[in-house]
Amino acid sequence: MSLKAKIADLFNEPGCATNQAKTETARKKGCSKPLTPGAAAGGCAFDGAKIALQPITDAAHIVHGPIGCEGNAWDNRHSASSGPALYRTGFTTDLTELDVIHGGEKKLWKAIHEVAAAHNPPAIFVYQTCVPAMIGDDVVKVCMAAGEKLGLPVIPVDAPGFAGSKNLGNKLAGETLLDYVIGTREPDDASPFDINIIGDFNLVGELWQVLPLFERLGIRLRASITGDARFAEVASAHRAKANLLVCSQALISLARKMEERYAIPFMEGSFYGITDTSNVLRGMAGLLVRQGAPEDLLARAEALIAEEEARLWVALEKFRPVLSGKKVLLYTGGHKSWSVVSALQELGMTIIKTSVRKATEGDKERIKDLMGDDAPMVDAIPPREMYRMLKEGEADIMLSGGRTQFVALKAKRPWLDINQERHHAYAGYDGTLRLVERLALALTNPVFEQVRKPAPWETARIPHPEERSVSKDGDISRGVK
Repeated sequence: MSLKAKIADLFNEPGCATNQAKTETARKKGCSKPLTPGAAAGGCAFDGAKIALQPITDAAHIVHGPIGCEGNAWDNRHSASSGPALYRTGFTTDLTELDVIHGGEKKLWKAIHEVAAAHNPPAIFVYQTCVPAMIGDDVVKVCMAAGEKLGLPVIPVDAPGFAGSKNLGNKLAGETLLDYVIGTREPDDASPFDINIIGDFNLVGELWQVLPLFERLGIRLRASITGDARFAEVASAHRAKANLLVCSQALISLARKMEERYAIPFMEGSFYGITDTSNVLRGMAGLLVRQGAPEDLLARAEALIAEEEARLWVALEKFRPVLSGKKVLLYTGGHKSWSVVSALQELGMTIIKTSVRKATEGDKERIKDLMGDDAPMVDAIPPREMYRMLKEGEADIMLSGGRTQFVALKAKRPWLDINQERHHAYAGYDGTLRLVERLALALTNPVFEQVRKPAPWETARIPHPEERSVSKDGDISRGVK
């Protein structure tokens, strides 16, 4: 299927409420929005594909393009590995002006062979970028020929940056897995308790905060797509009994097509917040029982949920005096726009606004379920308005991504990074406790009390000119009479 046809197919995704709500003409235009001059770009299709596939940790990832493409996309999500580290080595063909004239296929062929000889990976992903796509390099043909010669999967990722947004790149990465990876290996240890987690990229180790919960129920992770993943696990993901879809906007096409091809049902869930973590455990147990697992799994799941929730609430109680009554501006997107709301509300915090810029209709409905029909949902807030809200105390703290942190800091208000680039893991019950700890630390940080005080030169009394005297040696002193 050509790239154009594949993109058209993705925009007709029946599981994507955002696309289905558009007219046919609007769907053809895709999800990209023109960039505002002076604003930071949100990432291109290549960037999105790299984010989704790079966490396959034992594979090699070659970027076929100028070195700037690799430098921009390399390891910017803190996706952690429990073993192999090959995914963190940047490989690129480093195309130059001469390659634009003569073509880059020979350079790619050589790069694939060098990487295979030096690292012996189980698979090599080759990312198409704008430059080779425009000069006409046949990346698919080179990958197929190299794969046959080397005897290992060499997988083309056809997601040049000009194709669209980062989100589209995520979807194209899912199509790549369907076309070249999933279903290519048969496991010899399939069980009725096997699940896949789709759309979790193990940011700062968040996957490891929830895996112990599944393991206590006897549920096994067949494949993580793709956080802390191994190529062989993803290749045998078609033998799982149920899929958990964590990031619906990015990989819902993958989950739906796995259900159609391999009869693997999926549910959408989130590990952010107490209620949502419990709902995921409860929901996945139910899916597995319907797929043939013993019915006592449901009772064991409820027992685990009750035990973990009781333990967590005891641990959270000491933070209530700090957090109760504080007002939060939640400026993020997608499932994070609602998934942490319940936990914050249960601790007595007030959400004054939550953004729904990248949220689906399902996300918006969940916000209404938590906060009522008058939920303060907003799309984008201009930086000037955001600054005013923080400066005038409408919000005590802002939870957002790194690009808006300086608005909060300029207003001398605490800020907490809740987006993908954060350095702390907030998933599951233990992650919720970590989030609350970080909130309390930010709100009680003494630096904000200090910076809100007037500077010494703003309060110092300025002597009247007549109070100044001239000393005998001619120096001007500011002595007070």
